Amino acid sequence: MITFKPKQVTKTLLEVLPDRARDILEKRYGLGKDGETYTLEAIGQSYGITRERVRQIENYGIQSIQKSDEYKKQYDLFIEMQKLIDQLGGGVIAEHVLLDELSDDPLVRNHIYFLLVVGDPFYKNKENPHFSHRWYTEKKIAETVEEALKKVYKGLNPDDLISESEILSRFREELIDIADRHDEEALKRWLSISKQIDRNPLGDWGHADSPNIRVKGIRDYAYLAVKRHGSPMHFREVAEAISDLFDHDAHVATTHNELIKDDRFVLVGRGLYALSEWGYTAGVVKDVLRQILESEGPLSKDEIIDKVRKERYVKDNTIMVNLQDTNLFKKLANGTYTLAS
Repeated sequence: MITFKPKQVTKTLLEVLPDRARDILEKRYGLGKDGETYTLEAIGQSYGITRERVRQIENYGIQSIQKSDEYKKQYDLFIEMQKLIDQLGGGVIAEHVLLDELSDDPLVRNHIYFLLVVGDPFYKNKENPHFSHRWYTEKKIAETVEEALKKVYKGLNPDDLISESEILSRFREELIDIADRHDEEALKRWLSISKQIDRNPLGDWGHADSPNIRVKGIRDYAYLAVKRHGSPMHFREVAEAISDLFDHDAHVATTHNELIKDDRFVLVGRGLYALSEWGYTAGVVKDVLRQILESEGPLSKDEIIDKVRKERYVKDNTIMVNLQDTNLFKKLANGTYTLAS
């Protein structure tokens, strides 16, 4: 994707510097053979100078390179990098996305990053609570994209899970007139700038800090598996789905224990679990009967069975046996059932 060799270019540029400045830049940016980067403090200790003095030398080194004849000779490659940012990101792109596109070799990535720092046809915005480090060539586009990302985030509820097509549609609506000038891949790269919006392993989008997105354990995997399934699942099926969807080992017993302890799930039958967000009432059959009669008033046997069967996967006889608890329920003269006073 790039026509030059980053290591050779940085070596040439660093040669214009005095030994100490060159060594400090190599250590700061991981340009040595081992690719290791060093803090200002660590470099200062090795030279017996303060961290602030190291920073001054680092800035001096970068400015000296930018003023050098060698930098002017290499300027075409910086224009090439500028065009690449425009091509990939439409004028603004997350730093990690850009580096991922250019190389998977950590050492080469260090050299590319150094060239980004040295180059002047593009600019960096540092990360903050809203956005990752990003590079841009057009300030207006960068500001428009960031404002649109904030609005998309505000429009999401904390537990929302939406499809990629839906998040792109919402994003386009907020990008005003620039969306039409950029393809879907550019929009996806722009979404990667946000630290507040992200997608889970199944490709659904939502708040980055939601357990529905940042999946951390069996409970979160189970939630996504059942939600994807769309109807109650036996705990054995849930364990199998976790293995199939996420390539994550899920023991049946462990999965069952986690489902029991998480109030996002409701036991609706023997080993069958649904999501509480689907409107299922928590508790055993008697709890469901109580809730139905409290909200509906006296009901016939058939009406009760019909309503309970929407909440629980149980036999009709099981429902009728629970209705016989005279401490909780009573049968009226007209044959309907109500709560015991």
